[in-house]
Amino acid sequence: MTVRRKICVVTGSRAEYGHLYWVMKGIEEDAALELQLVITGMHLSPEFGLTYQEIENDGFVISKKLETTMSSDTPPGIVKSMGIGLIGFADVFEELRPDIVILLGDRFELLPVASAALISKIPIGHIHGGEITAGAFDEGIRHAITKLAHLHFVSTEEYRRRVIQLGERPEYVFNFGAPCIDNVANTEFLSRSQFEAFIGLKLMGKSLIVTYHPATLEASNPRDEFNELLGAIDELENVSIIFTKTNADTNGRQINEMIDSYVMENVEKSVSVFSLGKQAYLSGLKFVDGVVGNSSSGVIEAPSFGIGTVNIGNRQEGRVRSSSVIDCRTDRGAILRALETLLFDPEYRKKTRNTENPYGSGGASDKIVEILRNTSLKEIVKKQFYDL
Repeated sequence: MTVRRKICVVTGSRAEYGHLYWVMKGIEEDAALELQLVITGMHLSPEFGLTYQEIENDGFVISKKLETTMSSDTPPGIVKSMGIGLIGFADVFEELRPDIVILLGDRFELLPVASAALISKIPIGHIHGGEITAGAFDEGIRHAITKLAHLHFVSTEEYRRRVIQLGERPEYVFNFGAPCIDNVANTEFLSRSQFEAFIGLKLMGKSLIVTYHPATLEASNPRDEFNELLGAIDELENVSIIFTKTNADTNGRQINEMIDSYVMENVEKSVSVFSLGKQAYLSGLKFVDGVVGNSSSGVIEAPSFGIGTVNIGNRQEGRVRSSSVIDCRTDRGAILRALETLLFDPEYRKKTRNTENPYGSGGASDKIVEILRNTSLKEIVKKQFYDL
């Protein structure tokens, strides 16, 4: 009897799950592989929508749940949350004994997972390494996980060069594009009426999805910056606003409170959700005119739908982007000018419909699964630094 290779996928937030979906599906359907799924972080928090239920509704069997999210989003609270994760994953890995652990991105929940895997001598496959987001501490976490990981699945050639620059061996650094792009081709989208029923709002002549997270390395107050965004939105007429709430980042709850207050005062044109889920979010990208805020989705996914993005501030500074992304400062005037370009400039709107997504056109998930199936893991944990 052939022993299946155990692939342990860890996810702690709605965002990374959407990117991991087709990788997980591919592992699950591969006769040579066994999917071990560990859920942690915001997925298990009622405050953030208990999004582990979406994963179960998608048909995945959860191997372990590890609660780590605390009620505080202050720096001490987040550090303590990371400590709980480190202690918990010591037991998770001892019980599951995976052959390799798969992590995506740069969330703080993942750094203790990578640390526990390192000490447990479990190889790590890391997706979306080599990227730069200068305005958030995710930047340091991402590069730290790269140095702890053994297989690297990057999304552009520039990111591949950067991972190699960090001393990782080229034969273990694979540029397949972003796996979330597979969602574009493989998702059964909602109709416009179904989407409107899902969010509980009938879309006006123009509409926007707004996702804004604290830029965790900036000295400015995120409340002040988000208030500038709300002020700019207020000057738009006949535009529907769909807010998706923040992750469990430092001061994220402040922004969520401001979203709730704004929606209560503008129920005729706005709505807020913790998580749209993969199907509804991608369906929304088909019907809205653009994405606004500072989320990676506006940089990575939105260009595949031929819509524009207003990227505010420095949180995504350094990421490769298409011509459909408008970068602007955090003040109200700059945001409003960018919104007017996105919504009403015919030349810009024509350009966005024909933009090329630098993160690929799909197929990354299958290629990642193929590497996970066929790559020898013998002695892979004994890394050798690659000098340029």
